[in-house]
Amino acid sequence: MNQSEHRSSRTGSSVRQNNGRKSFTRSSDRSPSTSSRSGGFRGGSSFGTDRPRHINSGRGDASRPQHNFRNTGNRGSFQSSRPQSGRSGGGRGRFQKTFDVSKFINKNPVQNAEPEVYTPTHKFTEFGLDKKLAFTVTSAGLTIPSPIQDQIIPHILEGRDVIGLANTGTGKTAAFLIPLIDKTMREYNRQTLILTPTRELAIQIEAEFRKLSTGFKLYATVCVGGTNIRPQIQGLKRKNHFVIGTPGRVLDLIERGVLDTSKITTVVLDEADRMLDMGFIHDIRKILSGVPPEKETLFFSATMSDDIKLLINDFLRNPVTISVKKSDTMSSIEQDVVMFHHSRKFETLIELLTDQSLKRVIIFGAMKHSVEKLAQQLIAHKISSESIHGNKSHQQRQRSLKRFKDSQVRVLVATDVAARGIHVDNVSHVINYDLPATYEDYIHRIGRTGRGKESGKALTFVEEHA
Repeated sequence: MNQSEHRSSRTGSSVRQNNGRKSFTRSSDRSPSTSSRSGGFRGGSSFGTDRPRHINSGRGDASRPQHNFRNTGNRGSFQSSRPQSGRSGGGRGRFQKTFDVSKFINKNPVQNAEPEVYTPTHKFTEFGLDKKLAFTVTSAGLTIPSPIQDQIIPHILEGRDVIGLANTGTGKTAAFLIPLIDKTMREYNRQTLILTPTRELAIQIEAEFRKLSTGFKLYATVCVGGTNIRPQIQGLKRKNHFVIGTPGRVLDLIERGVLDTSKITTVVLDEADRMLDMGFIHDIRKILSGVPPEKETLFFSATMSDDIKLLINDFLRNPVTISVKKSDTMSSIEQDVVMFHHSRKFETLIELLTDQSLKRVIIFGAMKHSVEKLAQQLIAHKISSESIHGNKSHQQRQRSLKRFKDSQVRVLVATDVAARGIHVDNVSHVINYDLPATYEDYIHRIGRTGRGKESGKALTFVEEHA
């Protein structure tokens, strides 16, 4: 089964003044076909994201619920009313969130004013790791543990279930790989299943695994949608200490009888909040239901929703919670809005990109076809660009991401499906060319800049309204 991604409807957006304060209003929804005919990125903002969908699997449609934003008068905010997902079991009603428009503006980020300093209580040579592994870790440039690594590695080595709450760019991949590699070196028959929301993140974890396990005769297979399933089936027929994949593809391989979960000793749920937001909760439950109850479960997330709490209560045993969210993303990244007239949106972007301080830029759009079109328009205007979205093959997405990482292009235009899969250092700016569907998506987007100790800036396009 291949995971496919589909498009949700497009909505216009505008901003008007109410007693000197800005507020968002939203025009009526347009169908994807209408958006396509009108040329994609014209005035206004579009909403929606690429989402995985299970085809002919009997697991329901994971399409994204529509977001109907409406003006809230003089309060300077906009409100979202979103139905719960209709996938098996839905029916929990609706929820509403009110977002203050001022949250898109922060010209005095805390991080730039006074960086936080953390003093670790361990060195990598003091965790009791296998000496060869400790040498490999330090040779890879990991000398001083990050906060999440320093605090959570001892619990994983003890065999405890853990909940790691950490923002992106905090070193959490090494935080679970290092102790799990150590335990596998001591118990060669151990098998770890790592679930991630995107294929890009799965591939990144596998690359980190190869770097940290060099010379140890440990093996891993990546199982992700959007790629040929046959090599993955062949890979699973060999001995694997680590299976790294996205929930839809992993469940498909389980149902084909290729992946036996009865021998799994550890499950890692990485970026669990994003997996649940993408509609994978039922797939995750089915996968975990076939894993031995005595397994160790390592749970990593940036947020803690009610659905996540239910998942934790059902599948984790007396977990230890480690929270190293040093600061709110909103307060640590410089943020501002870019006003544009509905007929000059693209021209406004071009003018903005003439500023050479925008050295490495990720631009977020709402829909696959319009993201691709925008990238081609930028190239036509002599701005080196690549795009990453669900209509591209796995190889094309990896090539685009590599060119951006290697600074061969200045701009990467992406849909939200890639928001959690893009881990690139030194991104100077994130531009929300289209407004995100939710405030949580906004946070995930701007988290691509200002990673770790780096500074960054996020700019959000909003339409002027006479």
